[in-house]
Amino acid sequence: MKIGNFKIETNFNVYEPSDDSYLLAENLILEEGDEVLEIGTGSGIIAIKASILAKSVLATDINYDALKLAEKNIRMNEIENIELCFGNLFEPVKNKKFDLILFNPPYLPTNEDDIFEDNLNYAFDGGIDGMKTINPFLNQVKNHLKSNGKVQMIQSSLSKIQETINKLEKNGFAVDITARERFFFEEIVLITGILKK
Repeated sequence: MKIGNFKIETNFNVYEPSDDSYLLAENLILEEGDEVLEIGTGSGIIAIKASILAKSVLATDINYDALKLAEKNIRMNEIENIELCFGNLFEPVKNKKFDLILFNPPYLPTNEDDIFEDNLNYAFDGGIDGMKTINPFLNQVKNHLKSNGKVQMIQSSLSKIQETINKLEKNGFAVDITARERFFFEEIVLITGILKK
């Protein structure tokens, strides 16, 4: 498939770029020379888009299949400023700080019947309230941002958007919903937080 100027291969074990991916990719708030972290890179499309302006992009995933696919897509598009790392949330970047952190988390509320028995489950499984991965992310994101750093993350009206906004504000971010898309059963929003000095 082609996304903008980029050729992207997909894989049944990796989240295929969808409306939420495009909402994030098309609304990045990125300065030239930024150091960027993307958590949960999947096919690599967000990291690839960010790499156009960024000085460097570190893209992580907890799914080995995703990292293999992202590596293939990065190579296919001849991009040299993206590094890939395996790990959950901020594990691979313990002492590093970034200008921008990007995250399209698993935000769908799930119960036992919704769980996939393969790596694709990482992309969807948000736990009972959709916040299983979002809450630990929110608790740590501030520690990995430079002064005036930004976080951009996707969330759905099926999970707790206002709770996410409140937590970010409590942690010292100025928060705004900078893009949204409505579907018949949910609204997807892009939450942007700027860390106040």
